[in-house]
Amino acid sequence: MRNGPLRVLKAPANPSLQSTLRRWSRYPPDRILVQLHTASSLHNSRPSINAAWRHCPQHTSNIVQHQFSSSKPTELSTSTEPSRSTESLPHRRGPVLRFLFRSLVYTGGFVLVAGGLVLGFFIYDASTYREDLSYTDIPVAREALFPRTGGPKNLPIAETLVSDDDSPENSRTKHKPKLVVLGSGWGSVALLKQLHPEDYHVTVVSPVNYFLFTPMLPSATVGTLELRSLVEPIRRIVQRVKGHFLRAEAVDVVLSERLLEVAQVDAAGEEKHFYLPYDKLVIGVGSTTNAHGVKGLENCHFLKTIDDASKIRNKILQNLEHACLPTTTDDERKRLLSFVVSGGGPTGVEFAAELFDLLNEDLGRSFPKILRNEVSVHVIQSRGHILNTYDEALSRYAEERFAKDQVEVLTNSRVKEVRPDKILFSQKDENGEFVTKELPMGFCLWSTGVAQTDFCKTIASKLSNQTNRHALETDTHLRLNGAPLGSVYAIGDCSTVQNNVADHLVHFLRTLAVEKGKDPEKLTITFAEWRKVAQRVRKRFPQASDHLRRLDKLFEQYDKDKSGTLDFGEMHELLIQIDSKLTSLPATAQRAHQQGQYLGRKFSKLAQAAPGMAANEVDYGDLDDAVYKAFSYHHLGSLAYIGNSAVFDFNGLSFSGGLLAVYLWRSVYFAQSVSFRTRVLLAMDWSKRAMFGRDLMSY
Repeated sequence: MRNGPLRVLKAPANPSLQSTLRRWSRYPPDRILVQLHTASSLHNSRPSINAAWRHCPQHTSNIVQHQFSSSKPTELSTSTEPSRSTESLPHRRGPVLRFLFRSLVYTGGFVLVAGGLVLGFFIYDASTYREDLSYTDIPVAREALFPRTGGPKNLPIAETLVSDDDSPENSRTKHKPKLVVLGSGWGSVALLKQLHPEDYHVTVVSPVNYFLFTPMLPSATVGTLELRSLVEPIRRIVQRVKGHFLRAEAVDVVLSERLLEVAQVDAAGEEKHFYLPYDKLVIGVGSTTNAHGVKGLENCHFLKTIDDASKIRNKILQNLEHACLPTTTDDERKRLLSFVVSGGGPTGVEFAAELFDLLNEDLGRSFPKILRNEVSVHVIQSRGHILNTYDEALSRYAEERFAKDQVEVLTNSRVKEVRPDKILFSQKDENGEFVTKELPMGFCLWSTGVAQTDFCKTIASKLSNQTNRHALETDTHLRLNGAPLGSVYAIGDCSTVQNNVADHLVHFLRTLAVEKGKDPEKLTITFAEWRKVAQRVRKRFPQASDHLRRLDKLFEQYDKDKSGTLDFGEMHELLIQIDSKLTSLPATAQRAHQQGQYLGRKFSKLAQAAPGMAANEVDYGDLDDAVYKAFSYHHLGSLAYIGNSAVFDFNGLSFSGGLLAVYLWRSVYFAQSVSFRTRVLLAMDWSKRAMFGRDLMSY
């Protein structure tokens, strides 16, 4: 061992790594003593010293132990014999290497997780295939195979269905009250989702075997969404309540015998009719487009079904393809590229917006650019503004947006005739006079109101008190007026809730007068009695609650002689005024959905109360009113898409915006979608549009 003077290196409080390496490299590692000034400086310096010592090129394993004190210098004890280490020295990685290392780690983790998910999916997919035969012996009642005949037309009566004994659950519902639901729209689906399973023997009758998400239908006409993303198999929904589905169409009903006549086309193409018995019948068949007496509607397209959307898509692409042909003249090309929408409601406005997006965003990618310059979109509206049921500020915003996008809005205009190549319409000029004009067109969408279906017209003709030409009238419990009490209900676009507040209360006042032994014409009521009358109105007609907030002001306003009482005439005038303010409910999916939910809850309550009523032999009277409250519609708001922008009207709170509003509009409808399957498909379609554009294929 070499004996020599020990040198002491006084390290600063926080020496840098490079400075320490340079200074220590001048001394042999077995002869170094480190002296630190204070304990605090030692605390801050120790990591740097240790790091420097590890990276010193002359480093050996001489240092055995560090001993520190709070104030005195401390020596490091060393061994008398130097030792040599054969291990390689660690090297600190640079920032680039650290970044690459972490990137590889994260990438590897992602690959492992993604691979695990893919592997799990394939394992699940493999479990869905069946190698064994799935059929077994199923008992089928003789009545299901050979139904008896009867009714006014001596048709087969389907009292038992072939699927009644498919499972123990179906067998238990075979003898429950028969609930027949017509249609597979918003109201019917909401009803089925709200029912308790096994409360009723449920049968759904509809000419289509799917539920259609109608608010997004305009998006499917231009390829923004696929058609399959808007439909859900109705049989999946019916299975929840252990029900049955018949793909058929209702044509008539025998109210006295509670038999529904159903028509169905068999395998040979022949139409077969049979009766379907019911205890409760729910009519939710929707509506048709209102023609308003206009000629030539065979030259128009409609937007009510999935078939309509497919035809519109093919027609648009057909016009674009014909406009590219070298044999097409300039005038013919402009006519083919003139798209007209008759109707400025939400459906017409959203279709015009979706059509403009297609022509503006995707047309130039695949078609000659001259087509974009000659395309024109026109909206014909009979009122002074489009979206006239919305807040006026939103209507003006939509019109300004369309003007910016060069979508022509023709207000105060009425279509007189639709010809194959042009539209004749009248428009009010500045002097208030109507001037007839014509507009060349290659495509026309007719979207102007609703009208009754043939089935609803047949029912209305059987009931003398059905006076509405556009919809079936119901009471506030959604029971069909004129039908046996508690047997037939109507919901959705095919129905309207009849108010008749005045007639109902007049009958009530007459009954009250008889109880008091007075002449109804001379009956007077005080303010306290008026409050009881108003309470009865609210209970029977919930939609009148908004007009009965200030009872004192109403009483004072119609107490014309200031006697402190209301006589029969004054009361009748007050109620007529309230009745006139109650408008019909809007023909929207929102209203149909709420009515379906309401009936589902009420039917469940009736099923729960049925055993008690049967035990007490109660099978008469207004059971609906005794078990459940009257229907009350709550308007949740309105929204519409107007081309890379959207407008919202929520109970007086109105706002509009650009893409952020569009994402909110999508989120609302995404949340309202009927199943997880359709939500996944919607998200995939929106993503495909962003990455690849809209599909410009006709098939």
